[in-house]
Amino acid sequence: MKTIYIILFFAAAFMALFEQSKAKPNMFIMIACIVIFMMGMMKLMSKVPSKNQRNEKESGEDEV
Repeated sequence: MKTIYIILFFAAAFMALFEQSKAKPNMFIMIACIVIFMMGMMKLMSKVPSKNQRNEKESGEDEV
């Protein structure tokens, strides 16, 4: 599933860059590509723990 998101990111980024290189780019396509990219990044990053969570767990273990 993760590889599908990565492929989708690259496709959206390529499409946005390609659309931007045109003489008259379509703003709806550009916005759609940016939204797809941001939503995908949000899904991938939701699984990565933050530094604060790691520090809270470590400090909780030290107190016990």
